[in-house]
Amino acid sequence: MTTRCGWVNEDPLYVEYHDREWGVPVHDDGKLFEMLILEGAQAGLSWYTILKKREAYREAFDRFDPHKVARYDGEKIEELMNNAGIVRNRLKINAAVTNAQAFLRIAQEFGSFDRYIWQFVGGKPIRNAWTELKEVPAKTAESDAMSKDLRKRGFKFVGSTICYAYMQAVGMVNDHLTSCICYERNR
Repeated sequence: MTTRCGWVNEDPLYVEYHDREWGVPVHDDGKLFEMLILEGAQAGLSWYTILKKREAYREAFDRFDPHKVARYDGEKIEELMNNAGIVRNRLKINAAVTNAQAFLRIAQEFGSFDRYIWQFVGGKPIRNAWTELKEVPAKTAESDAMSKDLRKRGFKFVGSTICYAYMQAVGMVNDHLTSCICYERNR
């Protein structure tokens, strides 16, 4: 029997995400931007809801090209507000534009967003050893620091809990349970 983290349901899309993506270290700025926007869109919702809409998000947000998203105007925002394939929340959509602009400033300042964001974990993944879901924190000192710095740089929808979920998603922390088939892989 295959054992996965307890938050994964039986939907093949979710299993695929858990097995091949969640917790795998990401150093590609494009992917880091995509996950930042999607984690912000998740606020108040389940990740499963956002995951099912990810392809629609990719299409609606120009494959998450931060240069294009940073230039979205009122007309484009209204188009997004009418797109039933994404979460139609004006604050979240506006935040995606604001965050794209801030993302580009950071990438220019640090040479890449990757170089900036990974500093919050000392450049390498934190490897936890949780045996039960209830042990996994919602936020940490690292996510608090990340959230504070991102907000200072103008980002929206980057509270500490969102930042921790982001850190998990992009492999900055390995929060697979020790009994999970993916735990050893994500060393």
